[in-house]
Amino acid sequence: MTGAYTFEILGSRAEDLARWDAFVDQCERGSFFHLSGWKQIVEQVFKHKSHFMYAEQDGAIVGVLPLVEQKSFLFGHTLVSTPFCVYGGVASDSDDVMVFLEDKAIELAQHLSVDYLELRYPFARNNAAYTEKCAHSAFGCVIPEDDEAILAAVKKKQRANIRHSLKNNLTHRVDKDTATAYQVYSESVRNLGTPVFSASYFGALQQIFGERCDVLTVEHQGRAVSSVLSFYYKGQVLPYYGGGLDEARALKSNDYMYYQLMCSAKSSRQTNYFDFGRSKDDSGAFKYKRTWGMEPQPLHYMFYLVKATELPNLSPNNPKYKFFINMWKKLPVAVSRFIGPFLSKYLG
Repeated sequence: MTGAYTFEILGSRAEDLARWDAFVDQCERGSFFHLSGWKQIVEQVFKHKSHFMYAEQDGAIVGVLPLVEQKSFLFGHTLVSTPFCVYGGVASDSDDVMVFLEDKAIELAQHLSVDYLELRYPFARNNAAYTEKCAHSAFGCVIPEDDEAILAAVKKKQRANIRHSLKNNLTHRVDKDTATAYQVYSESVRNLGTPVFSASYFGALQQIFGERCDVLTVEHQGRAVSSVLSFYYKGQVLPYYGGGLDEARALKSNDYMYYQLMCSAKSSRQTNYFDFGRSKDDSGAFKYKRTWGMEPQPLHYMFYLVKATELPNLSPNNPKYKFFINMWKKLPVAVSRFIGPFLSKYLG
């Protein structure tokens, strides 16, 4: 007879972190965003309090749930699995364990008296205690066997854009240059009216995740015009923070960048799947990803309201943020890089 589940909070001992990651590695529902490295990121870079909980049975880990507490005067008091990540929630091969940890999360949310609890599942859950909100979709595809097959799998119009980019004297490199990735990304998101993270965040991602993280940078006449920081896990590549300068549109260097990332991931890392991440439904990014031939898969974010009376809406499409977004687009890049990290740490 097996014992009942017990509940623990993950500490900072190396052996405990390794044990957590070993479980995530072998769990079918364990994603890159369940790894213990995110505990280090949120504590060291963003100074948030983590509550990474796990369930044990007969001394073995049977489920994990990374949770992070965010507390802000502007954006409220929340408990999220996991901020700065597209996926979260409980990772376990047992539905009973998932319910057990989901119930423990509610107890913690009530104890902390947060506004709400959010679990970012990429699949549907059946737990009546939570309210589901599907406002984002994920995109992805199996990566074909070689460069020509990758190009052929893309929709006709987007394929033409890639072919155009291949004639624009663009070059690319894959390395650990997070500084360049940050410079390009920070200008790109300023242009969208979004506060950027700190440069130290990009550096920490590289340091903590090591070989599971790299940067592909596209250059034109020796100048970086597009760059993307990507994660690698379980045979997948996840282009996570990418962007381009103003001239990227004419050069089609972002199209070139994602195509070359697929080719590089397949040839050098034997990666089988391209995870294009999440986008707000019907947004510009949502429509762009569909041009690659990828169909949206709804993300099932689950909420439990504690002090809040309605589901949160931090979307840039929210009318109350329109003035702020338009103002942010006009800031000098240097100013946006200075102010942005004070706001973005609560917007992940």
